[in-house]
Amino acid sequence: MTTTAISATDTAAPDTAAPDTALAEPRLIVETGTAARVAAIAAPVLAGLGFRLVRVKVSGLDGCTVQIMAERPDGSMAIGECEAVSRALSPVLDVADPIDRAYRLEISSPGLDRPLVRRSDFERHAGAEVKIELAVPFEGRRRFRGVLAGVEGAAARIRIEDASDGGAAVLLAFDDMADAKLVITNDLIAASLRRGKSDQPAGRRTGDARPRYDHRLRQTMKNRRASGGSPAASQPEGE
Repeated sequence: MTTTAISATDTAAPDTAAPDTALAEPRLIVETGTAARVAAIAAPVLAGLGFRLVRVKVSGLDGCTVQIMAERPDGSMAIGECEAVSRALSPVLDVADPIDRAYRLEISSPGLDRPLVRRSDFERHAGAEVKIELAVPFEGRRRFRGVLAGVEGAAARIRIEDASDGGAAVLLAFDDMADAKLVITNDLIAASLRRGKSDQPAGRRTGDARPRYDHRLRQTMKNRRASGGSPAASQPEGE
């Protein structure tokens, strides 16, 4: 089977929590619809390999792309680990069949502008610039950009950059958030470089051929094998 494995730069400081505890930490911002179905399938497989699910995104890019973003509790993920995850997830997705059309499976680590989905993400990145989109408006607005000033109870404190008084802070409830992520800044890039990591996805540095994973054609090939027929030569089986 052909998949795309991309290792992107992560900006997280090492997580000092016990591995089992960190793996079990729930996400506060989750998917809906088809992406939620994929997430429910992928999360336990990832946990069994020692990874945490960060996000699932299903897009119409190149027909259909299913991006599964994951990381170890310490925020790391190497190219070889992306490939191992794809080999473990692909047969499980084949059986569960959560997507009703051909799609390309892409495994990646979070990257510099990583999503913030767990409480520990918000705690770890205090002081960084963030963008937050709310599902439920707060004071008449849904989108906020500013400096993450910490966590209080079930909310994140954001110092708003466009505030008229030069930096008023608001508390945004986790339950109201639809999306939250870091903003790429010079400080963020410098911090990543200090840890000896690149600020570009490793897969792209090697050309990133991005082969397609055609789910329906793969199923057709398996059916033909079961009935004694020959598989289509145009679809590489890979792993």
